[in-house]
Amino acid sequence: MANRHYALTPPVAGSYLEAARVSLDKHHISPKEFTLENDKVESMAKVEWDSADDRVKATWANTDDATCFGAYALALAATELLRGMFAIKRADRLTGADYYIAPIGEDMEDLENWFRLEVSGTSLDKSIVKNRLKQKVEQTKQGNSNIPAIAAVVGFRAQLILLQTVDESS
Repeated sequence: MANRHYALTPPVAGSYLEAARVSLDKHHISPKEFTLENDKVESMAKVEWDSADDRVKATWANTDDATCFGAYALALAATELLRGMFAIKRADRLTGADYYIAPIGEDMEDLENWFRLEVSGTSLDKSIVKNRLKQKVEQTKQGNSNIPAIAAVVGFRAQLILLQTVDESS
């Protein structure tokens, strides 16, 4: 991930991937098919990972942290796969987002094709994943930014990743 996502150094990308492995291991054995919904258009993706060893599990024993940081890995991978967009900068507080994303090769100073990406993760069921998406859409609307937004929610147990472009008018 670090080779493609400018805003992810190798240590950060590695930690996100470790957290994702721990979160996935809680519910599944690799590989697993995940449903991806990109603005309500469904597709499938095979998610493969190496099982976390005891040291990685000990490192990510805080379930909230593992879910949050693991969701970054899967949401950014889904955004890359479905939209050809990559993390280019970490978003600051109160922007209503976690990352700024843009198509590969974009001018780092040209905000015209940037999006904000708000990410959340959960290990609860599909209805909670869908409800969380609504919350994240609202959070982006409240953000102190006029850059368009995408909300993403990763459902580790539900095998579901949702991406929704935020319509500011609704």
